[in-house]
Amino acid sequence: MIEHLHQLTGIPVVLNTSFNDREPIVETPAHALATFQACDLDAMCIGDYLVERH
Repeated sequence: MIEHLHQLTGIPVVLNTSFNDREPIVETPAHALATFQACDLDAMCIGDYLVERH
């Protein structure tokens, strides 16, 4: 899979992240926002958006 991605995009890396708080993985943007509100992260990216805590 990584080699195929590399051929398609020129990027030979796949990065999978999680919040590593109460939720190991989020499945929807709404779930991500709820998890963000419940943890101590300062910011998160969702697609083209940067959500920051003020």
